[in-house]
Amino acid sequence: MKKVNLSILYTLVGLVFMVFMACSSDDEDENPGTTVAPLAKEASEIATTGFRANWDNVFGAGEYQLDVSDNVDFSSFLQGYENLKVNQLFQTITGLTQNTQYYYRVRAVVNGVVSGNSNMITVKTNSEIPDDITLKKAVENNFFVGVAVSATRTEISSYDEVYTREFSSITAENDMKMASIFTGIDGSGNIIYDWSKIDALIAYAETNNLNVHGHTLIWHRSLPQALENFNGTDQEFEDVIEQYITEVLTRYKGKINSWDVVNEAIDDDPSTQWRNTLFLQRMGEDYVEKCFAFARAADPDVKLFYNDYNMTFDAIKRGKVLAMADQLKTKNLIDGVGYQMHIDYNFPSRQEIQDATDELVAKNLLIHFAELDVKVNAANDLTEFTAERSLAQAQQVKEIVEIFNAIPQQLKYAITMWGLKDDDTWLIPENNGRPEWPLLFDESFQKKDAYQGFLQGL
Repeated sequence: MKKVNLSILYTLVGLVFMVFMACSSDDEDENPGTTVAPLAKEASEIATTGFRANWDNVFGAGEYQLDVSDNVDFSSFLQGYENLKVNQLFQTITGLTQNTQYYYRVRAVVNGVVSGNSNMITVKTNSEIPDDITLKKAVENNFFVGVAVSATRTEISSYDEVYTREFSSITAENDMKMASIFTGIDGSGNIIYDWSKIDALIAYAETNNLNVHGHTLIWHRSLPQALENFNGTDQEFEDVIEQYITEVLTRYKGKINSWDVVNEAIDDDPSTQWRNTLFLQRMGEDYVEKCFAFARAADPDVKLFYNDYNMTFDAIKRGKVLAMADQLKTKNLIDGVGYQMHIDYNFPSRQEIQDATDELVAKNLLIHFAELDVKVNAANDLTEFTAERSLAQAQQVKEIVEIFNAIPQQLKYAITMWGLKDDDTWLIPENNGRPEWPLLFDESFQKKDAYQGFLQGL
């Protein structure tokens, strides 16, 4: 009897084992039970009529199947949400009933093989805010809730009704900018003023017990022609600016409680401090400090703000602004900073906004979330305002308000909406190149999900 070569035998056994395992693996791929089920995550963007379902990725999944039910045992399904095919890691669920419990689960599909069900997630939609609750009532005097207005719109009853019902503060969108007030220079070198619009706004505020935030004394994009064509010396130019700031603040002392003294003076270029404006050219690199000093001298009691955009996500620009604010604060020339909140429904992130706010809190200055509007169509992917995008916008507004509301009480000044309703926005297609719906009310003065989001953020 011949001896068996053990090394050859072991090799043959190993090959047989590998073939067996490969065949077993192929058999498992044909078994629906072997595809890994996703991990469902907590719902987000919860509103009165919808929410966003979320889940983790499964390697190799080409799509997912989503079930949504109002029964815990999934004995029935919401219309359109049984085996709903989804090719992303979330799905916005709309058309729901307020204050109702819902359930969702999801399956992964890998090479045509469907996994078992994920874990089940429970979510309850929000309740409608009662009609007698308004923005200013909900804030409960913790801070001002403001809106950008015009003198013309305050005379329209439909605007007046919402302004006075919902808001505790007004800011002139354009009527208090220099080009609206400063109409020329006479032969003696004195400024010629048109006080009509600003006087109308002050009278409106006094009649309706509204705070007034002045916007803005100095801005490079609101230049009177008389200043653009000014041919006097640089000192004479500076004298005109001092005259303007002094006369405006003196006239409205005790009537306008705060002012954006200078708006958008910092350059977006990380390597440059100052935006190259007429004020920089004629008054020098300390022109911002000079303007704050003129304002403080004219009205020692008014609150003085610096205001700028991109502050929530541009850390370099924010650093330049806060360093400037430090210098002004050492001379008692500044009371607060306005972070313009021209943002998108999905940018910046909550963490970015929180970090930027924390940096300002550390400066111990009043905080104004100014010019709030939330774009939903920055990618130009909408031709109409969808329920899905409305919920996402509401979530962003809610997070903004939550962040502001958590600021130490003594540092809260205001959240100001930059317009009342969607067709009033400065982001009109003529300016923006695309349709937008960025505000709390629609074109018919109806409250949007974003309005509910504001209240829920409180």
